[in-house]
Amino acid sequence: MSALVADYTGNTVFIYSTDGVHLLSTVIKEHNKSAKQIELNSYPPALKVNDECKLLILSSPTPCEFMGKIQKVAGSPYIGMFQGQEREGRGATRYTIAAPALITTLFIDGKSHPLQTPIAVTLINMSTSGIRFRAPFYTLDVDDEFEMHFIINNIRKKITAKVINSMDNQSNSTDYGCLFMMVE
Repeated sequence: MSALVADYTGNTVFIYSTDGVHLLSTVIKEHNKSAKQIELNSYPPALKVNDECKLLILSSPTPCEFMGKIQKVAGSPYIGMFQGQEREGRGATRYTIAAPALITTLFIDGKSHPLQTPIAVTLINMSTSGIRFRAPFYTLDVDDEFEMHFIINNIRKKITAKVINSMDNQSNSTDYGCLFMMVE
């Protein structure tokens, strides 16, 4: 099934300008699959009819990205979705997402180990393939698998991911790059 005909009603969507500036995070109110249009609860005031934007939809099992164009249908604003976005040389465009999150569970040898005290982290960015976040020094190691929870627009999201790289910062923290295993 094409990503353009999946039903995204009720999913969180991040809207960015074509040059990557985050404009709005909201929920998809309605998705007209045949017309490839989404209706939102609110719209970025910076966008006018026929303006293009980038969309990152937090769908399951992994996020999807599209280009969008602001349209009006019967006086109501919609975003027409289409594919064809140019990607960064790394394969998946990164979208800035600054939000707090909690790592609640570690997976060791395939077994779930809930943490007594969740680890507070800060989301940095997300792509269709994974997420980058900042955590206290030496929180995780490469190849560690974990479960993370965060809330965006009053919608709780749970992801399972695997650390693929890390980079220490001078501010007593480490940035972790992770691949999605599941988004719920």
